[in-house]
Amino acid sequence: MADKFDVVVIGAGPAGYVAAIRCAQLGMRTACVDRWLGAGNQPSLGGTCLNVGCIPSKALLEASELFIEAARGAAYGIRTQGVALDLPGMMRHKDKVVGELTGGVAQLFRAHGIAWVAGKGKLLPNHRVEATEHNGSVRTLEGSNVILASGSQPVELGVAPLAGDRVVDSTGALSFDSVPARLGIIGAGVIGLELGSVWQRLGSKVVLLEAQERFLAIADGQVAREAYKQFSAQGLDIRLGARVLGSKVTEKGVTVEYEDKSGAQRLECDRLVVAVGRRPNTEGLYDAETELLLDEFGFVHVDERCRTNLPGVYAVGDVVRGPMLAHKGMEEGVMVAETIAGHHAEVNYDIIPSVIYTSPEIAWAGKTEEALKAAGVDYRAGNFPFAANGRAKALGQTGGFIKILSDARTDRVLGVHMIGPQCAELIALGVMAMEFGASSEDIALTMFAHPSLSESFHEAALSVLGRPLHVAKAARTPRAAAGGADG
Repeated sequence: MADKFDVVVIGAGPAGYVAAIRCAQLGMRTACVDRWLGAGNQPSLGGTCLNVGCIPSKALLEASELFIEAARGAAYGIRTQGVALDLPGMMRHKDKVVGELTGGVAQLFRAHGIAWVAGKGKLLPNHRVEATEHNGSVRTLEGSNVILASGSQPVELGVAPLAGDRVVDSTGALSFDSVPARLGIIGAGVIGLELGSVWQRLGSKVVLLEAQERFLAIADGQVAREAYKQFSAQGLDIRLGARVLGSKVTEKGVTVEYEDKSGAQRLECDRLVVAVGRRPNTEGLYDAETELLLDEFGFVHVDERCRTNLPGVYAVGDVVRGPMLAHKGMEEGVMVAETIAGHHAEVNYDIIPSVIYTSPEIAWAGKTEEALKAAGVDYRAGNFPFAANGRAKALGQTGGFIKILSDARTDRVLGVHMIGPQCAELIALGVMAMEFGASSEDIALTMFAHPSLSESFHEAALSVLGRPLHVAKAARTPRAAAGGADG
């Protein structure tokens, strides 16, 4: 006999656990089936993000940046001696952060009365979920509604198969037991850049092989060019147009064969990281008799409210269309919970913030200049450099800028793009401005604290209007779609 619930969630990553918590808050009897095994082969909530993704990578990024800053103390009038890396200690810190957060989700489940079933969930016909627990026992859960939140996994490459601790994916790259002298990374996207930054700061010579000719094609072009310049100056060797043909593990390390515009090339490295994206976890997620509809890329097909083709069955997070971002999945989880409860809810997919947690940080939301030009939209652009910001100077982090794009006719903000210090926090200003339908003039008329990095956002808005206060000349502000800001 099936255990009956109002909602059964498959997957406890950010999308799944947030959906489960919100359903419980709304008074629904909720169960969550999740198969993740963490430290000590014990069940752990939080999915990829908390266990081997967003959280541990940011812990290492922060720790490695502190290591670099400690060595640069003399620039701030601080004399240090004997600064040395304790990699095992750094890894313990990372694991401690992960343990505290995954344990926190478990505590939230208990507080909200959510039934946590540790095992693999599979959707069956008629809103039933088969849960195969880690000890092999099988039980059936029945929900009036089912939410699929099974997440994603790293894409593997046939030309560079994983091999022990020599050729690894992003998970393996978070757990090296020593700093590789030579580290190769296939893919110079978000994951590759963040992992490359960690190990480059800790002493690796890092080479990133990127198949695309344009660096960071997902970002605004001006931001991408600045990022390439700064990362190259830091010592990251980013090779564009590099198509990997094969790899071979040797006694000394890994040999990678690739091809670029100059012809056949070879890279010798001690370890190789494959970071070419992620794919949805839909294999084994559902019984064929359910007739759940997937798209050609293996994502669960959903509408704008994350409803699948099956009544009462929803899907959220990495398993559906859109950027694979934890915050996007969380908002979808809330939306679905509210929808099930009969409330109105929606996600504004036009202004999802994106962040790359390198140093400098890169963040954006809304339309890029390239997208506005392609759509024939008349716009204006304002740009303000962190080099002219007092707080950035005090921090010793003056590289980069903030750019605001607004509609040439209405002045409504259409996009915000930035590269520089603490942009992961500053991008929230742009998201809120666009969510509330603000104009650049609205931002210009708002008072910002001094000295603060947020003043650069204020000045970028003033620049859109042609009247920045702390640079001698305003950035060019085109009023036709054929134009563009050159900063």
